[in-house]
Amino acid sequence: MSLTLEAQRFLFSTHSGILSTHSAKFTGYPFGSVAPFVLNHQGMPTILISSIAEHTKNISHNAHVSLLVFAGAEDLQANARLTLLAKAEQTDKQNPLMRERYLRYLPQAEQYFDMHDFTFYTLYITQARYIAGFGKMGWMHGTDMQLPTHPLMIEEQSIIEHMNHDHAHNLLAYCQHYHDVHANSAEMIGIDTFGFDVRAHTKTAQRLRFDFETPITNAEEARTALVAMAKACRT
Repeated sequence: MSLTLEAQRFLFSTHSGILSTHSAKFTGYPFGSVAPFVLNHQGMPTILISSIAEHTKNISHNAHVSLLVFAGAEDLQANARLTLLAKAEQTDKQNPLMRERYLRYLPQAEQYFDMHDFTFYTLYITQARYIAGFGKMGWMHGTDMQLPTHPLMIEEQSIIEHMNHDHAHNLLAYCQHYHDVHANSAEMIGIDTFGFDVRAHTKTAQRLRFDFETPITNAEEARTALVAMAKACRT
């Protein structure tokens, strides 16, 4: 697997990071803040932020930002991490596809959509540095990180509805087989080229990531991959 592909897959496994912006108040200083995000189908992080937030004021002053995402908190030096250099651009928060996708991952944000001072910003990656582990690291261009537009973007909602309505038992089997999580209930919340995400409910809710063996681009390929995974659970 190429380093770029590994970095893309890693990015889709994350959902929050440290957003660094250029301080408008204190010239020359970077300003870091915690930022939950949802990736669009091109693999670009989308954040929902208020106009009164410090990082929003900074972006208005200088749209060049950095986003650090990492895995695990036990040994940050040993675990994978990805630094994205990007340009933040305001995005229509009423875009139905992105709005629905964002709220499936972060349903607690629904109240913010009715507030005029909250806006989507998409971080368009210009450069990325991925550290997979000791001695395995490198820079990659933003155009290499960006995924092409596939039919899956339009078909995502119908796939999710079908899986949650007709194949809930498979979702439970995926949780047990691939993550050893014995969930009481589970629902798919997103599907993309590299895999899909499930919210599994035990005593608490947790998000689980499932990777496809090979990337998919449409509903038929998604069906083939999901059926294969269901068969693996039974064997």
